[in-house]
Amino acid sequence: MSALTSIGLPVALGIIMFGLGLSLTVGDFARVLKQPKAVIVALLCQLILLPVICFGLVLAFQLPPVLAVGMMMLAASPGGTTANLYSHLFRGDVALNISLTAVNSVIAVVTLPVITNLAILYFNPFDDQLGLQWSKTLEVFAIVLLPVALGMIVRRFWPGFAKAMDKPVRIASVIILVIVIVGAVAQNWALLVENFGRLSLITIVFCLISLTIGYLVPRVIKVGKRQAIASSFEIGIHNATLAIVIAQTVLGSVELSLPAAVYGVLMFFIAFGFGFLIRDRARVSPASDVTAPGAARPS
Repeated sequence: MSALTSIGLPVALGIIMFGLGLSLTVGDFARVLKQPKAVIVALLCQLILLPVICFGLVLAFQLPPVLAVGMMMLAASPGGTTANLYSHLFRGDVALNISLTAVNSVIAVVTLPVITNLAILYFNPFDDQLGLQWSKTLEVFAIVLLPVALGMIVRRFWPGFAKAMDKPVRIASVIILVIVIVGAVAQNWALLVENFGRLSLITIVFCLISLTIGYLVPRVIKVGKRQAIASSFEIGIHNATLAIVIAQTVLGSVELSLPAAVYGVLMFFIAFGFGFLIRDRARVSPASDVTAPGAARPS
């Protein structure tokens, strides 16, 4: 495993999660109590329904064991900060996105290792590895939550600095992430090309199902359209970077990260097209578009 993978990917993810922390306040967690129906439905879809659907897809597409586990890791990954941007572009409730991302990031510390271990137990892709043991689960905790917590502390005690650093951190995270991913793809180009065909269709189907469920289920139970749009992107846009980092640095398998890598490329185009189908075409009044106090900027 190269230094680009072992050092660059965790650093890139750490900066991204630190940037997320700079945009969060304690109020973002508390706000979920004000929209319990939308939050509970979105979390149930994210944590239970999608892994079950992904498991069915993996069996239907008859993926090799290591790629099957990679898909399950992707399904268990929380929504990424990209969901906030898409929600903003297509007039979703960005405050709800921010709250869901905050809660999801905390819950994922438990659910991601559990689902990954169950998938490894079922598909048995490694003869000499039992899965994410306690020490590796602590690595997941460090990768996911510590940078977020640090960012929140900076925002709490040095709000001026956090505000000034928000945009530079976002730009830096994108630049570093692109450099690292391009380098990782170049190093594993043959492996990626070899598996792209068998992974492209299942990742497209999974992404479309995730986006559709995230939108339709809330609408069926009478959740507002802007909240349903937010839920759609939060559920439909998984944090592929997190899945790649855990696969390559925690579990030490490049092949395990391939589903997330393919998904990470295709997801942007699928989500963008889907956004045009579900966007709120009604003119949003200024009053209705104001986020709750303490909410982070959507872009």
